[in-house]
Amino acid sequence: QVQLVESGGGLVQVGGSLRLSCAASGRTFSNYAMAWFRQAPGKEREFVGAISGRGGNTKYADSVKDRFTISRDVANDMVYLQMNSLKPEDAAVYYCAGGSTVVTTTAEALYNTWGQGTQVTVSS
Repeated sequence: QVQLVESGGGLVQVGGSLRLSCAASGRTFSNYAMAWFRQAPGKEREFVGAISGRGGNTKYADSVKDRFTISRDVANDMVYLQMNSLKPEDAAVYYCAGGSTVVTTTAEALYNTWGQGTQVTVSS
């Protein structure tokens, strides 16, 4: 069974930080791009950040650029999302996604394995 399991979500105050983790099992995602997406209530799922197969290249949505950082531990099939300076609009369920290509991409269609999500709540 191929699985991605997210953890690290929770409640944080405006301006605070959280670090999300994604663990892969059932197959290795080394050499494949990984990404984080999020979905707020009543909204479409949106791209947050992506990282290339070996971790050498990253892309971010404009809304999180300079605040969020995606990284990966290729050997252990782990992906992380460090979120700083959190805003109320960052509140959402965050999903880890495993890609079908080595190329860093923002295209949701190129990610074929999804976790169940972890909730991030930002309080004022």
